[in-house]
Amino acid sequence: MTDFPTLQNPAETMRDAMEDIGHHDLIKTPDGHVLTTPHLITLPEKRTVQDLTSHHRAAAEYLKPARRKGTAHLSDLGSLITWANRFKGETSVLFGKPDLTAPTLTCVADYHANGPVDTTAPGGDPTARHCHHRAIYNFPLSEEWKAWMKISGKGLEKDEMGEFIEANAKDIMDPTPPVLTLSQNDKNKPWENRLIETAQNIEGRYGQLRQLLAMSRQFTVFESSDLKVSTNRDTGESEIQFLNEHKGADGKPLSLPNLIIIAIPVFLNGAPYRMPVRFRYRKSGGSVKFILSVYNPEKAFEAAFEEAVNAAADATTLPVLMGTPET
Repeated sequence: MTDFPTLQNPAETMRDAMEDIGHHDLIKTPDGHVLTTPHLITLPEKRTVQDLTSHHRAAAEYLKPARRKGTAHLSDLGSLITWANRFKGETSVLFGKPDLTAPTLTCVADYHANGPVDTTAPGGDPTARHCHHRAIYNFPLSEEWKAWMKISGKGLEKDEMGEFIEANAKDIMDPTPPVLTLSQNDKNKPWENRLIETAQNIEGRYGQLRQLLAMSRQFTVFESSDLKVSTNRDTGESEIQFLNEHKGADGKPLSLPNLIIIAIPVFLNGAPYRMPVRFRYRKSGGSVKFILSVYNPEKAFEAAFEEAVNAAADATTLPVLMGTPET
């Protein structure tokens, strides 16, 4: 049975009694209190224990945050360089992600320090950091790059190819005389010899823009089949083959260039890169499909990405790791 306090003075009010029962002293933050150390108090009702640590931390960060955190999304490489130089420290690192469709460059200002993990140190690993203060730059791919990558390797109707070539004619460059004749020598420019070497490796030859436009407007393929019989004299076995030959409307065998040259930037407002594009056609029944395939686009992409990352590394003097940081 609970004993209630006896009212000694009849004039004493119930409010006075409740104040006496629920009396508690003002709880002050201990002098020299460390925010990482819990501050516990007891409350009057059933002597409940209350942890005030979160309240102390919230109060301490009311006017000024205890540490930097957040991710900045920047719209150009120069801004990422400025951000990195503004907030970098001894442990800051750049992370480059050379994704062909979504390349990024990330700066982690408060990355972990060098050295192995130390789990024996009092207070935790001294090299560990929160890694919460970051900036990300998403490389914007150029419209020209996206357009050519979209149709690369796909079969196009004659009208589709014509419309694409006319819309993107500015990207196509006519081969220089050495490239057109595949004449490799020391007098050529380095990029000319590279294009010539590529054509020789894949048994190709370069065409001009006017040839593509002419083919896209009027292109008819006639197919003839010749019968060839060969006999093995030792075994007496015979082999029969049909040899298909594609001819033009004039009856002559088709002799078409199978390479063109495009000069397009990989990234928005970037420098153009010269790349060969393989040209092929496929006859299926009465229709013809044209196929334009950018040859080894990864090489141009890697060169453009490496150039941008190296520029950021030089401007910030920060180490670069290829990949993505820990989440």
